Amino acid sequence: MLQFALEHLCRLRPNIIPAWSLPKMLDSPFNEEDSELVSALYRLSKKSPKLVRAHEYAAPSDPSITVTSWKMNEFKYYDVPSPFPTLARGLFTRQLPSEPGEEPRYQIIARGYDKFFNIGEVPWTDWSSMQFHTGPDYTLSLKSNGCIIFIAPITPSKLIVSSKHALGPLQSVEETHSQAGHRWLRKHLADKGKTEEQLATVLWEKRWTAVAELCDDNFEEHVLAYPPEKAGLHLHGINESHKAFRTLPSSVVSAFAEEWGFIKTPTLMLYSISEVKTFTDEVAKTGRWNGEPLEGFVVRTQITDPKPGSTARDRRPPYPTGSSFFFKVKFDEPYLMYRDWREVTKILLSAKGPLSEANIPKSKLKRQETQLYVKWVKEEIKTNRAAFSEFNRGKGIISTRERFLDWMKSKEGVKDLQDLHGRAPQGTKLGKTIIVPVAIPGCGKTAVSVALAHLFGFGHTQSDDVHAKKPAALFIKNVAALLKDHDVVIADKNNHLRQHREALQEVASKTNPPAGLLALNWSLDKPPAMIHRLCGDRVLSRGDRHQTLRADVETKSHEDVIWEFLRSREELGDNEVDASIEMEVDDSLDTAVSRAVDGCVQNLGLEKPTQEHIDEAVRIAREYEPKTKTSNKKTTSKKAKGFEPRYFGILPEFDLHEVIGPRLDEAEEIPEVRKAFWHKLVANKRVTDRPHITIVHRKNLPEQSPVWELCEALHRMPRPPFFAFNLAYLLWNDRVMALVVEDFGLATESVGNAGVEAGQWGSSLVSQLPHQTRDLLHVTVGTADSSIPPVEAMALVEAWKRGNRNGINSLEIEGLSARGRIRGLKN
Repeated sequence: MLQFALEHLCRLRPNIIPAWSLPKMLDSPFNEEDSELVSALYRLSKKSPKLVRAHEYAAPSDPSITVTSWKMNEFKYYDVPSPFPTLARGLFTRQLPSEPGEEPRYQIIARGYDKFFNIGEVPWTDWSSMQFHTGPDYTLSLKSNGCIIFIAPITPSKLIVSSKHALGPLQSVEETHSQAGHRWLRKHLADKGKTEEQLATVLWEKRWTAVAELCDDNFEEHVLAYPPEKAGLHLHGINESHKAFRTLPSSVVSAFAEEWGFIKTPTLMLYSISEVKTFTDEVAKTGRWNGEPLEGFVVRTQITDPKPGSTARDRRPPYPTGSSFFFKVKFDEPYLMYRDWREVTKILLSAKGPLSEANIPKSKLKRQETQLYVKWVKEEIKTNRAAFSEFNRGKGIISTRERFLDWMKSKEGVKDLQDLHGRAPQGTKLGKTIIVPVAIPGCGKTAVSVALAHLFGFGHTQSDDVHAKKPAALFIKNVAALLKDHDVVIADKNNHLRQHREALQEVASKTNPPAGLLALNWSLDKPPAMIHRLCGDRVLSRGDRHQTLRADVETKSHEDVIWEFLRSREELGDNEVDASIEMEVDDSLDTAVSRAVDGCVQNLGLEKPTQEHIDEAVRIAREYEPKTKTSNKKTTSKKAKGFEPRYFGILPEFDLHEVIGPRLDEAEEIPEVRKAFWHKLVANKRVTDRPHITIVHRKNLPEQSPVWELCEALHRMPRPPFFAFNLAYLLWNDRVMALVVEDFGLATESVGNAGVEAGQWGSSLVSQLPHQTRDLLHVTVGTADSSIPPVEAMALVEAWKRGNRNGINSLEIEGLSARGRIRGLKN
């Protein structure tokens, strides 16, 4: 605005402001509003260092200038009102010279976009919300798959080129992202016959930050491929380097890219939010645009005054009217599938033993194409491991994928994919059928089975009703007998082991004609602690309404049984059954029965019952009581021995693979060679299957008796409260990996369900936890081999916190809160 006003005044009254003096007047980088923003950041970082942190760099083009990079806690971008004085994601500043005694003055050098979110990620990016609070135009730009680069001036003739938060070289990194970005900038400018000094002059005069994406498969391969002609810096934005978020129109950005040699980012203009949704929904069907795969779109628009009909003020974006506003529309396919292929390959390459025994996370094997890829890439590694020599350094990822895609088109690939399906084609109706639950105690298999038997008249036999020396054989006989009189029989047993399902396969094969197998598959793809809690709470809720496994409020011995099933369960293979109804362990009984009914209707060709009949079946299932009961010998013996845990700990409800894998993958500051330890832990099954946070150990008695007694009381509660905490850092050396836990406290939102007394006990535990214990709270992720004791994780955390960080790798885990309950544990 100042520049425009001065230029305008210069043209009208040259005798007042000579044109030759204009550049000098505009040369001052000081802006009071920007300076106050930086001062606020310094105050906040001093008050709350976990919210905001500053990191200083010497500018490579002028080491006498110190540049400060600001990094906010990612999780807090979601908060309304924001705890930050700016929502910028990527901000570089410098302190300006001042006279002695003057208040410090600051300049914003480079400014990224305000943090923006995916569709549905926050309330204000819901389609319906944006219909009322945003307005045309809507510019869709291709979401490039690389690393963000900022280009900005530090003087009228010198530039900085940075990644999101870092600048210049890093120790043990051959070439950083910012250095690679600078290399490409020099090439683009040289191709246009221009210099860095010329670009710096323009950006300085305009107070602009150029925002680009570094896409260079020779430097670092990501998921999507960039051929040589598309390698380089893809310019997708130009921001004003000020406190307020103001970004230039795509037409200006495109013209700037043309002038200075950057690669243009494809854009598309639409005029309503409904057009954006219709267009992106159509693209999502294939995950391709203009014939090429893509990760998604960034949509650029602006905030408008609320339109008539808007009633949800809490869903309004937290920006004033007229502000630039971004959101993104990301596509799952094929992007996520390609990313899974990359990750499973790294895991296989890190395996010590036979590849057949390497541990691939089940969450990555849901797609049949990925299952086929794993089979194919194992053979490739066996026959030509040299082809993967640079894979863990980010090279060869795309060529490996292209080889597989070509193989999939071959006769062998087509046949293997067909064989992998190994079940009745979609739409085929099964004849005589055995319904095979695949579950663990507390999933709700019997309740669902009772409801299905009532609705459809299925035969229903329970293994828990069998009281004999060889119950398994008698159960199989009962299934075979029921098949004679029923078209469909429910074999009500957990069937969590492959041998149980093989026995039912044999029964099915002996009928004439052979019967089909339809699984009710409770796939346990959620955090183990969450599954354990859900199933344990259900066992508690049903009390003694079970033949054998009944609630033990005092010692929680039924929870040990659930852990045994969780650890021993063998996933259902694709070739084991003819069709599968996928169940969710966290569904309510109503939802679970509806899901099972829909699956039976589809696969068995049945008429769907009315909602009234389904509701009646749910009621009957909920009131079900077994006719016979036996004593629970396991529970009784444990009560007799007494409750003697080795330690009390929090069982956090998160998945280590989902927490660590993606964050390590995206950490540009960590060399690939250092990330290899994680892949080795995964491949060699060294990631703990039951993560926990130790609160107090028996060896700490009697000094910590008060804490022990509080934990014991919480453990015995039917519905204990949750404790909440943040996962702050990932630490590892060549022996052990750990997650640092911070901000441990009572999850107040859960106290209402747990009760006042539970909340009081929980608050007492938080207040009485010794400072030394609190400071060393952690989750042991895994050790390199069985000879390394897990307690080394605590020593690792202690050394790191004391500043002894030689040989210790660290990665900040931003924005991750978790929760869990206190439990008494023995191993």
